[in-house]
Amino acid sequence: MKSIYCYLSVFIAVIAALPACNFLNVDDYFSDELKLDSVFAEKRYVEAYLWGTANMFPDESDFFYAGSYTPGVLATDEAFTMFASGGYHGMRYVLGEISAASGFGQWGNLYRVIRKCNTLFARMDEAKDLTARERLDIAGYTRFFRAYAYYHLFTEYGPPILLDDDIVASNEEIPFYDRARCTVDEAVEYICGELEAAASLLEKSHSLMNFGRPTQGAAYALIARLRLLHASPIYNGGAVSRRYFGNWTRKTDGVHYVKQNLSEDVRQQRWALAAAAARRVMDMIGASGAPLYKLHTVDEDSRTTELPSNSAVVYDAKYSEQWADDGTGGAEGIDHFKSYSDMFTGEAITEVNPEFIWARRGGAIGGSMSMSFPRSVNGWNGMSVTQKVIDAYSMQDGSSIQASNYPYIYDETGFTTQQTLFSEYRLNANVSNMYVNREMRFYASIGFSECYWPMTSTDETGKHDLTIRYYYSEANGKAAHPTDYPPTGYVIKKYIHRDDAISGTNSRIMQKSFPIIRYAEILLSYAEALNNLTGSQTVTLDGIAQTFERNPDEIKRAFNQVRYRAGLPGLKQEELDDPANLQAAIEKERMVEFLFENRRYYDVRRWGIYEQTESEPVMGMNMDGLKESFYRRSIPNTSRIGGRIVNKKLVLLPIPLNEIRALPSLDQNPGWEE
Repeated sequence: MKSIYCYLSVFIAVIAALPACNFLNVDDYFSDELKLDSVFAEKRYVEAYLWGTANMFPDESDFFYAGSYTPGVLATDEAFTMFASGGYHGMRYVLGEISAASGFGQWGNLYRVIRKCNTLFARMDEAKDLTARERLDIAGYTRFFRAYAYYHLFTEYGPPILLDDDIVASNEEIPFYDRARCTVDEAVEYICGELEAAASLLEKSHSLMNFGRPTQGAAYALIARLRLLHASPIYNGGAVSRRYFGNWTRKTDGVHYVKQNLSEDVRQQRWALAAAAARRVMDMIGASGAPLYKLHTVDEDSRTTELPSNSAVVYDAKYSEQWADDGTGGAEGIDHFKSYSDMFTGEAITEVNPEFIWARRGGAIGGSMSMSFPRSVNGWNGMSVTQKVIDAYSMQDGSSIQASNYPYIYDETGFTTQQTLFSEYRLNANVSNMYVNREMRFYASIGFSECYWPMTSTDETGKHDLTIRYYYSEANGKAAHPTDYPPTGYVIKKYIHRDDAISGTNSRIMQKSFPIIRYAEILLSYAEALNNLTGSQTVTLDGIAQTFERNPDEIKRAFNQVRYRAGLPGLKQEELDDPANLQAAIEKERMVEFLFENRRYYDVRRWGIYEQTESEPVMGMNMDGLKESFYRRSIPNTSRIGGRIVNKKLVLLPIPLNEIRALPSLDQNPGWEE
């Protein structure tokens, strides 16, 4: 006991002398060290330590409220709300309420994860009852989790402090802890290298009991995402890189964190490597000999909407062919509404969904949907989607709303005269004609005025089978609830099952899973990487040299699968012929396909269009109007619109100020110096 008291006294003295520094994890050091000898004595404790470490990661589906690890959808042109900004960090971010002093995100927690992973590497061999196979499994998971912690640090904060295998002691002199950040290039290579090493140890798939554990495909898919980010304008040394990071150098040696003026050959190599990384995932084979991943589809039935056959689709001869999982078919034979919707509502069995490369049960995503449910059934009624998103959805034949074709005409006047049923969706009578003849992803994702809400898990009168209206004087309108109303006239319904109800007898919410990364992203990333190639480029991956070029057939094979699954025709020749046109098509497709999946926040930043997209005013319907004047594009009547800031510093989160003050060599992100 005397020795323990002496150790504790010394430890307290060290902590008192050391400035608070989250990356050292000093807060938990003593309790960890006191228990480690017993933890690593037996396999069961080692495994508990491993999965306890994994449990420290934020819920990836929590990008709305107080537990969020990212500004998320509310910090983009996807979403807007009137809810008090206190807990909604995305709104706080764009309203200028976040600072380095106030802090935001998971900086400290992620370094705690890294420390625990390093401890596992250093001590797991002490457990003598671990078999050789079990050691390899634990090593694979540990390496993945450490890489995943760095992945989060990099995507949120930019280049991190790399600790390698170090478990930083707490009894050194202050200068020992002073460390500089790595560069962007070093971060990408380190994280990808760690994921590659993890992939060599991870299984391709897991039993249903182990759903949510990372696989080899999860590691490869994250590599593909990072390689695409590294190749994108924000980090490729061109004009966008110079605009955001041209003067950002490391104080210790003057090195640019983001290399400037890269040669075109280096940029092309990065795009080719991004293509190779995506293609590797596409080519993965399962135990049955079939592709391991494919888009989720549901077979058509008598309620499935027929494919358009008008003049707008005749350019795509493959469109009317039968669906094929390998991308060689067309859009016929599947239900396009359910194929998309069922992935998110809880209807599809997530554990066996071949599109979900990595997913986890997301407690936050189901609970967050209360923000969309009508106020009249005790919902919060205010998680709004912007008019920009609504306008981005195509007509049923793939045409834009600006260039619609008969019989799928876009019309902002008048209302439907009869109810229409398709798939498992009911389009009411008296719905504005602007919401008619839209693509299936629109109906799977958007709640609008006069929209039907089944909520069939409850049989309580007035709590189910409702038509919801957002006009000013209606039960869910602005007059009745001055803060709990959808300020644009739209709410997100993407994750809401037809049975979901939040009030009434027997009401329940279906269990949801959140896709951390799904196969549709890999397909669109592959198309984007190929589109940016200007010549033939050879890169080496897995020890194999591969050559890539801007191959229109390969681009179509990847991109059109996503379009066909949605019931839309594929790329047009003018898009395939012009890389700029195709890039615009990819940007629009990603905006719609990944709505409220927290991809838009990162996409607009890596493309270098953040300031452009955020400078456009948030718009919606006229929430101060009755039905006669409601359907008019308007800027929501709130000072919050004018309070939104557009500042290039917002491409990265600020590193907590206490970290900057503790480490003289640690540079803050551009624009966040205080």
